[in-house]
Amino acid sequence: MSYEHNTHGLDKITEGKGSGPRLMGATWPIGENVYNNKGENLGEIKEIMLDVENAKVAYAVLSFGGFLGIADKLFAVPWNALTLKLETLDTRFILDVEKERLESAPGFDKDNWPDMANGGLYASQIRSYYGTK
Repeated sequence: MSYEHNTHGLDKITEGKGSGPRLMGATWPIGENVYNNKGENLGEIKEIMLDVENAKVAYAVLSFGGFLGIADKLFAVPWNALTLKLETLDTRFILDVEKERLESAPGFDKDNWPDMANGGLYASQIRSYYGTK
């Protein structure tokens, strides 16, 4: 079932039989806010990084802190650590992490991105930090 167009760009999402959508446009999540289970805003998705070799989404880049995009800290969050809640009035991504824990997560700045290729050390660190495989 496809959703009709609205302000959230849900026209680019096709619902699957599991806990989330089966397909969605790659640009749709960019700019979407991410919340924790307490409803606290953890930041927004800045990029979706694709693992082209393995044909999957590798991780989302989450921007947190700063003011008007200045001094934001960026975090590579494994894609499978995010849950998309599709509700009538509020569609949002959920990351099951306390705000304080996110503040101390391994991060990077916009001019110095980590090497996430080939399952390197940084990729292993973030999977471990967020409890994903």
